[in-house]
Amino acid sequence: MANPTKVESDTRELIAGLCIELGWAEPLWIETTVDDPGTGQARKAVEQGVDVVMACGGDGTVRSVAEALAGTGVAMGLLPAGTGNLLARTLGTPLEMAAAARVALTGDDRAIDIGRVRVDGESDERVFLVMAGTGFDAEVMGNTPEALKAKVGPLAYVVSGLRAMRGRRTKVTIRLDGGEDLRRRTRTVLVGNSGTLLGGLVLMPEAEVDDGVLDIVNLAPKGIPGWVAVAARVISRRRRGHERVEHWTAKEVLITAEDPQASQIDGDPIGDVTEMSVRVDAGALVVRVAEGSPAAELLPGK
Repeated sequence: MANPTKVESDTRELIAGLCIELGWAEPLWIETTVDDPGTGQARKAVEQGVDVVMACGGDGTVRSVAEALAGTGVAMGLLPAGTGNLLARTLGTPLEMAAAARVALTGDDRAIDIGRVRVDGESDERVFLVMAGTGFDAEVMGNTPEALKAKVGPLAYVVSGLRAMRGRRTKVTIRLDGGEDLRRRTRTVLVGNSGTLLGGLVLMPEAEVDDGVLDIVNLAPKGIPGWVAVAARVISRRRRGHERVEHWTAKEVLITAEDPQASQIDGDPIGDVTEMSVRVDAGALVVRVAEGSPAAELLPGK
């Protein structure tokens, strides 16, 4: 699956050449569209009996392909072509296209968890691989222009983040695994399958993509000095140590905001949301990782 707005003009020929070199049949080349960013195309590929589906694009493309592959046992190869590429960074997938394609064709399979999200009582669940959340984080994602991302890359998120820091905290209720309600004031609540951010920053130090639980973090800084303190805590990778940062783990999370909050799933804005229900789907997705890498060693039976 290739996002035509993200890939270089010679990508198709490069991948086809690698397939021939490595003894594979010529690959199907299916492009995503505005109406279907990858889910429908991936389902059709599975129906045709493919061995691996390569998701070539940004985090949104990867998430859409994963939604179709979850539970099928068909492996997903990551061909990073976006700004964030957070799952690829977490799993140690090369960010260079030819090297990533070689991993997708020759690597080992690893089963990882996915998150499933339902917002405001919708009947359908959405899938995420890295993080979902409400508040500041989603504001930054939603207010970062595509043109700026294309020009300066990940630095574009820093620019948007600095602009959003002065926003106000809001009241939320957080319920973990059906337990008692935790009432908080917050700037952002994030639910993560992986804790890695751009630039190698680790927001959730204990998060693992195959541990069967979700990691939740509440950030509640007050003003610029509060953000500076929170940033220092994140850079230090300590799970505890600042009163404005709280961590939990759970298999199911319900976040209810007093007022609708900007929300995102794997960096894609999904609009203002009042209620976000999240659950882990353990081991639901098979991902192709570099042969003999630490990621591969974590597979069951390795």
